[in-house]
Amino acid sequence: MSSGSGSLMWFRKGLRIHDNPALEYASKGSNFLYPVFVIDPHYMKPDPEAFSPGSSKAGLNRIQFLLESLRDLDLNLKRLGSRLLVLKGEPSEVLIRCLKEWDVKKLCFEYDTEPYYQALDVKVKSYASTAGIEIYSPVSHTLFNPADIIRKNGGKPPLSYQSFLKLAGEPSWASSPLSITLSSLPLVGNTGNCNISEVPTVEELGYEETQQDELSPFRGGETEALKRLRESIENKEWVAKFEKPKGDPSAFLKPATTVLSPYLKFGCLSSRYFYICLKDLYKNVKTHTVPPVSLAGQLLWRDFFYTVAFGTPSFDRMRGNKICKQIPWNDDDELLVAWREARTGFPWIDAIMTQLRKWGWMHHLARHCVACFLTRGDLFVHWEKGRDVFERLLIDSDWAINNGNWLWLSCSSFFYQYNRIYSPISFGKKYDPNGDYIRHFLPVLRDMPKEYIYEPWTAPLSIQNKAKCIIGRDYPKPVVAHDSASKDCRRRMAEAYALNQKMSGMVSAEDLRNLRRKLEEDQKPEVENKRQRKLIG
Repeated sequence: MSSGSGSLMWFRKGLRIHDNPALEYASKGSNFLYPVFVIDPHYMKPDPEAFSPGSSKAGLNRIQFLLESLRDLDLNLKRLGSRLLVLKGEPSEVLIRCLKEWDVKKLCFEYDTEPYYQALDVKVKSYASTAGIEIYSPVSHTLFNPADIIRKNGGKPPLSYQSFLKLAGEPSWASSPLSITLSSLPLVGNTGNCNISEVPTVEELGYEETQQDELSPFRGGETEALKRLRESIENKEWVAKFEKPKGDPSAFLKPATTVLSPYLKFGCLSSRYFYICLKDLYKNVKTHTVPPVSLAGQLLWRDFFYTVAFGTPSFDRMRGNKICKQIPWNDDDELLVAWREARTGFPWIDAIMTQLRKWGWMHHLARHCVACFLTRGDLFVHWEKGRDVFERLLIDSDWAINNGNWLWLSCSSFFYQYNRIYSPISFGKKYDPNGDYIRHFLPVLRDMPKEYIYEPWTAPLSIQNKAKCIIGRDYPKPVVAHDSASKDCRRRMAEAYALNQKMSGMVSAEDLRNLRRKLEEDQKPEVENKRQRKLIG
């Protein structure tokens, strides 16, 4: 046992040194500091059954990004005279074992609103408080404490961005300087019989080397996060004029956004520090964009989704979710798989889904297109199924934001103009008429003339032959006809909205089954008429 007072700093997200109040508090007045990260099999154990390499929860790109972030954290801790202690197992059990084994007086960790961590924290806090260990768990992953906003709103989360902004105001911490640097940290105490390891490689976690031809170009870690932040804000004019949803979704060699989202997700970059940097920059330019479209507005969007997610039971599901429209989505797994595997026959959609699988990232407008296409735009597949694919493959997949965006884009909550559909043909063409993005991610279409690259099924056979890409053999035919599919989706949405209104949102599983049956029956005569027209034609 080490003598003197020890603190345990439990890293989960918040993988950084700068603006880390839990780490700062852990190191104050302590003789020893134990910086711990637990490799959680729930997130990290290889799953051979999954549709892409990775665990049951995360694709390999995100696991790789996390390991890079941990290696960087370890290096940064070593510079301050400490190091990262990596342990493996169910986190609450591992933590409790460490607290028993080491002489710890303080347990510090960043507060996390995600249901999974909330449940873990209850177990760990209950042991620590019984053992007389001080617990310090500050909110520093977001700009605001979601619980404060909900309290200000009478116990309910605000459901519009504007009402969120009104309630939130300026963050209380923004008036005093943030603590950005630490000069040193206490030594690591005696670790006794706890099984400590270095940060593992993906191979050490049990993953085979992947044969993928193109990997995510984004490296994890605080060092990389701060470098990207510096590069982004160096261009003052770009930041001042930044306007979402503008930006080119087809720009891939130099993405049209900061690509700071994965660093914010893992807390390699403090959203509070990012916010302060933006505020300082805005003071020094003549004019700048404002929320919701500005860069600072994007950080506030993140907090908005965190707040709604925290205050809404079953936020990640349609059933039992008070703010979610009940819609009779179809359960067509063939369509889901075609979308997921980039085989829809719409090159713009398939190129985006290929970029997602290879890079673990795509531009936000690209995300909008493929999410709309899967749900209310063309395929009418349940948003939860699309959400699961994003949750697995995105390196910046974040529980609150991913669910919030799928609720939004499927017109299940927040946004209700279901008639506004992204065309899987003309939307991409507007930004990239030559189809360079498609040619890069779908090399099978590399030689298709630009007149046909967004609709290769319309190319005459002689042109398909010349492009060495026969549609239906080398590249799939479209899984749906966009015009009639989107018309059908609009009809279904209109019926579902009418039912939700009639039942004041209290739609039962039985009501949904009846509506699904009615929609299918309404469709039969339409399909029959089409067949007749074909025969006559």
